[in-house]
Amino acid sequence: MTHLRIHPFNAVYPPNSDAAKVSSVPYDVVNRKEAKALAGQNEHSFLRVVRSEIDLPDDCSPYDASVYKKAATNYASLLASGALTKDREASLYLYRQCMGNHHQVGLVACCHVGDYKNNLIRKHEKTRKVKEDDRTNHVLGIRANSGPVFLTYRAQPTIDSIVEEEMNKRPMFHFVAEDGVTHTGWRVERKDQLLKACEAIELAYVADGHHRSASAARAAATLAEQNTNHDGNEEYNWFLTVLFPANQLHILPYNRVVLDLHENSTEEFLAKLEGIGRVSKTNNPNPESSGTCCIYLGKEPGWYKFDFADIDSSDPIASLDVDLLQQKVLSPLLGISDPRRDTRVDFVGGIRGTDELELRVDEGDAAIAFSMYATTIEQLLGVADANLIMPPKSTWFEPKLRSGLFSHELD
Repeated sequence: MTHLRIHPFNAVYPPNSDAAKVSSVPYDVVNRKEAKALAGQNEHSFLRVVRSEIDLPDDCSPYDASVYKKAATNYASLLASGALTKDREASLYLYRQCMGNHHQVGLVACCHVGDYKNNLIRKHEKTRKVKEDDRTNHVLGIRANSGPVFLTYRAQPTIDSIVEEEMNKRPMFHFVAEDGVTHTGWRVERKDQLLKACEAIELAYVADGHHRSASAARAAATLAEQNTNHDGNEEYNWFLTVLFPANQLHILPYNRVVLDLHENSTEEFLAKLEGIGRVSKTNNPNPESSGTCCIYLGKEPGWYKFDFADIDSSDPIASLDVDLLQQKVLSPLLGISDPRRDTRVDFVGGIRGTDELELRVDEGDAAIAFSMYATTIEQLLGVADANLIMPPKSTWFEPKLRSGLFSHELD
């Protein structure tokens, strides 16, 4: 039986006393200015590795070769200072995140780039070349995977049982980040038993990190070309992942705001909506089920509930709320035919809540806001299994994986 390959590795990680100081938000959730502010005077912040341009002049392109050289220098400095240390033996690790009442525990291990290429690791998003180029150059620059790919798999009871037991051991690190999320890591003692249990994982799915996984595969291919003795057993054939059982994941909605009503008055727009579905006033800005969304048009008239009609539940893409909104409302009524490129539409992560949507409209930054029902993990798996691509900005996973807690060196 074919199954996903799981590989123990010698993790580079911060000692417990330094974990909070070293770890950082992922590189792609902050811009340069925000990254610089977050790092501040903290010389040990891992943002100096994943967003090393913050240590260079502001006019330096984030894609300049000097950025990747600086990342390598900063990474080496963290190791030299003892803020990071490398495990003496190849191990498996656990990473638990607690955000309010939500808890998720992932297996930190390496997966094989061959499984990414042969679709044992399935995808649901397109990648952009410029972002792939950036992370590929970053991986090659520091000779390590510095940010884990967030993978999911269908839960396996035996794995769950071993993980539960391992979490009763002494952790490697434990801290509460500035956003209130608690992060805890363990080195797995029953490594062989867990590896055996992981043979039940036939497929994994990229939940978050499509660019990181694509870049890891590209970096491995580059190193293979440069190695005249390449035999497929080299460490660079593996890349850093955290694998979470799908039944533990927490997906938030990805909401939308649009700059204008495309030459419609509020009354004209509402009338057109009524022609394609059911519109009703509501005091609840959060849709309660799939097949609906909530629409904000300002303090007056306020929030509306909109029920989509004629949903093809047999189509894994056409039945997604984000695609229903795009095909039935954004494109025909608001003239947004390409949401990837149209600057009139913006996407707001569900972690910001509906207050952010109201603020955007009330302050005049948008004319209309759409509060969406979150895409489910079952829908994500269904799209990936059908080898299809989700519409842009379909899922927002929380909490995010911190960078700097685990790194994987390619040599």
